[in-house]
Amino acid sequence: MTIFLASLGFGLVTASVLAIAAVGFTLQFGVTDVLNLAYGAVMIAGAFIAYVINQLGLSVWIGLVVAVAACSAGSVLLNAGVYAPFQRRGTSPITMVIVSLGMGLIIEFGVQAFAGGTGVSYRMSGGPTVSAGGLVLSTVQLAVIGLSVLVMAGTHVLLRYTRLGKAMRATAANKTLARNCGIRTARVITVTWAVTGALCGLAGVVFAMDAGSFGATATDLFLILILAAVFLGGPGQAYGAMLGAVVIGLATEISAAYLTPDYKYVISFLALLLMMGVRPTGLLGARA
Repeated sequence: MTIFLASLGFGLVTASVLAIAAVGFTLQFGVTDVLNLAYGAVMIAGAFIAYVINQLGLSVWIGLVVAVAACSAGSVLLNAGVYAPFQRRGTSPITMVIVSLGMGLIIEFGVQAFAGGTGVSYRMSGGPTVSAGGLVLSTVQLAVIGLSVLVMAGTHVLLRYTRLGKAMRATAANKTLARNCGIRTARVITVTWAVTGALCGLAGVVFAMDAGSFGATATDLFLILILAAVFLGGPGQAYGAMLGAVVIGLATEISAAYLTPDYKYVISFLALLLMMGVRPTGLLGARA
């Protein structure tokens, strides 16, 4: 029982980090039609931006804010300078995936050239631990969970109750129809890159906080979990990504407690393959 409760605690933290990342990824894909495999590289770039700020003697939380802003701006520039020109030429979706993979490698190797091949960590303590019902979590882990809850609530408010959110949903559903209805889809797409880039940067920093030590390639395998959560919940479905993140986060950490930890990535894809066989559109996607 002790092992189970410990793995449950780790699972909640992993699910929280994964939810932030997966919601950003799926909104980006749903609205812009770009399956951005550079997402993990932007995440780790954000983590290192916060690390640089932290090394200057400032709080990692200040670094988090800077990383969020930098990744938001960087994602907008990435789209404007790379993805949008390819899309205007009518580039096929599979080619766009290859382009994004190439951009991910460029960003990752750029980070590696700057940071080197060794792992780094933030100058921060985990803080006192809090015990509840057998679960033991540090205050930093609780902060990560709290941030995730706030992001999920904010995403719900954005999509359901704001003009921007409704425009994003309309653009994701049918860009031509949305444009004919007077929605400035180009502006919506740009704002979407800014919002999802901010979520990507936030996810990168909280991922690094949870990992303790991280390097330039730390998010390579984590991107697998993001993809599993997104496609398990349903591509382009924000609420599906939240649900998928909880399922994948808990399943991988609980299984890692009883099996070899490396199997957590196998577990995530087994869940994904099972769902694609039973319901290809995901848990919350429309039935085919």
